[in-house]
Amino acid sequence: MGQAAHAAPALNDTPAATALLFPGQGAQSVGMLGAWCDVPEALDLFDRASAILGYDLAEVCRNGPAARLDSTAVSQPAILVTSLAALEVLRRRPGGLPPSLVAVAGLSLGEYTALSFAGALQFEDAVRLVDARGRAMQDCADATPGGMVAVLGLEREQVAGLCAAHRDGDVLTVANVLCPGNVVVSGGLAACDRLAAAATAAGAMKCVRLDVAGAFHTPFMEPARERLTAALAATPIEPPRIPVISNVDARPHHDPDEIRGLLARQLVGVVEWQASMEHLLGAGVRTMVEVGPGRVLRGLMKRIDRRVAVAGVCD
Repeated sequence: MGQAAHAAPALNDTPAATALLFPGQGAQSVGMLGAWCDVPEALDLFDRASAILGYDLAEVCRNGPAARLDSTAVSQPAILVTSLAALEVLRRRPGGLPPSLVAVAGLSLGEYTALSFAGALQFEDAVRLVDARGRAMQDCADATPGGMVAVLGLEREQVAGLCAAHRDGDVLTVANVLCPGNVVVSGGLAACDRLAAAATAAGAMKCVRLDVAGAFHTPFMEPARERLTAALAATPIEPPRIPVISNVDARPHHDPDEIRGLLARQLVGVVEWQASMEHLLGAGVRTMVEVGPGRVLRGLMKRIDRRVAVAGVCD
């Protein structure tokens, strides 16, 4: 018996809906261009990026040294280009891009990768922006020492309260809300030490000092925000062809000027990753593919909703 014709289902009625996720800073590792990155289109991206950056990006990704790859100024373009190269590999695998793809999101830096995939940023412009962003953030970190601490086992409200109680005139604030029980705090070095001790006393399972150059996503990054705002103003941005979830408010945006403002605000504000993933879940996404180095985003999704099917490209 034939089926009656019916209207296309709404997004939240489509259980197979898929989103691509792009990693942020910290996902890099020496050797991250493995055997998966062997298609000419992927390697061409590294050649084009290297011409802009003035150094051999693929060589740094393959062979380091780690200290150079881990620097903010290098790791950001390295992750951007590696993730976009992974997209080229995915396009050429059997089945290609998921036909049920409805949205994309990227963690902090990864938002630039998502915007590039969505056609809002041209590749060369994305490389230039991320290079400028990484250099500006590195300069801020060099000028004002700071750090970041992952607090595991406490929820956002508890951690925010501890920040307020132990700030003591310094910068100390929630920087990333990644998943239930995983909140990252950013601020001055001594303030981060006070927070880690207080969180442990309050029952946190663990407090981990992150290996980052400075206090990202805090007012310490205000000079970087100003430089990035100028770079964004000079960069063409088109309306995305597919929804890109903003880290600032966990919502998609269409207007290029709005996108510019949100990208600048992201440097000094909270990265709302958990809320971004919950927005996708509320929109009916049930499959997510991490496109880029590492497995961090898949691990976070398992803590947000274990029922979601997750996969990677670079494994």
